[in-house]
Amino acid sequence: MIIKNVKIFGEDKKFAEGEIGVEGGRFVPVSEAGGDMVDGEGCLMIPGLVDIHFHGCVGDDFCDASLEAVANMAKYEASVGVTSICPATMTLAEEELHNIMKTAGAYRGTEGAKLVGINMEGPFISEKKKGAQAAEHIRKCDVQLFEKLQEESGGLIRLVDIAPENEGAMEFIDAVKDKVVVSIAHTVADYDTASEALRRGAGHVTHLYNAMPPLNHREPGVIGAARDDEKCHVEMICDGIHIHPSVVRATFAMFGADRIILISDSMRAAGLSDGQYTLGGQDVFVKGSRATLADGTIAGSVTDLMGCLRTVVKKMGIPLEDAVACASANPAKEIGIYDRCGSITEGKDADFVLLDADLNVKAVYVCGKKQEVKA
Repeated sequence: MIIKNVKIFGEDKKFAEGEIGVEGGRFVPVSEAGGDMVDGEGCLMIPGLVDIHFHGCVGDDFCDASLEAVANMAKYEASVGVTSICPATMTLAEEELHNIMKTAGAYRGTEGAKLVGINMEGPFISEKKKGAQAAEHIRKCDVQLFEKLQEESGGLIRLVDIAPENEGAMEFIDAVKDKVVVSIAHTVADYDTASEALRRGAGHVTHLYNAMPPLNHREPGVIGAARDDEKCHVEMICDGIHIHPSVVRATFAMFGADRIILISDSMRAAGLSDGQYTLGGQDVFVKGSRATLADGTIAGSVTDLMGCLRTVVKKMGIPLEDAVACASANPAKEIGIYDRCGSITEGKDADFVLLDADLNVKAVYVCGKKQEVKA
């Protein structure tokens, strides 16, 4: 297959008119491609998006520990232009965590988005900043538990979240830093504690600004520590609910686009109508773009990653080129899969999305296979 008449987003973060071949599910030189000729009709051709932090969509949740649920989520995500998924767990009972990991390890789905990892969000967090997580299942960092869950998942855990101020957290970082990305999350850590965690090997911050102390001119906290560590990458939920547009713009100015990863943090109501749903066993009430617990606590989002990309570009003033990289190349690099996806590069999986001038999804391909696009 040859895709022609498109503006291709390159590794240099620029769009250039051109064409590219696909053969055997991978990008190849046009001279090596056979089969159909696809006219892109002048569309923007971007890499398939990579969501490394979301919980569910279309009624399903990763924590349902169901092969059918993972398959449904994979199909929906592909339909909106997300071609690689790294769904997140919650703070749950140990038995439930084991079931989730075993299910993920057994998943062999070939339809929709590719399951490329797991984001272990909890149970090693702070009760004071638990957000929509269940307090009764919060526990101290446990290397043996993590290693068992990693084994059960078949090595799929790519990120593990911790509150570095908790007992045993620093020793946990020492033990697992070479095996997984350690992320600071759901925490009340001060600047010095967060900086020490980063120095010891943590390198990521989960949904920056949310479930942590704010940036203060005398107490910069996790946000300030992350800013000062050039190796640290940070997630942002740009659904228009979690972070004010001005703060999003300020964060891009502070960190630079190369260190920011867009995530959706979507829960099972994404893709569905308003109503009552659940997240981590807790009731969630959805109205419009806002999902909350009964006490008003924000409980994830109902916006998919492509929707977040549109929002950050159209409503927050971030350049499209930066937004695309923050939703494709950056997350792929962060979880170690950039060798096979995250950019339109010869030899990589042919995961790509065609967008019109208004950033509407016109076509999605996963490993060169055309997907059904959400209406």
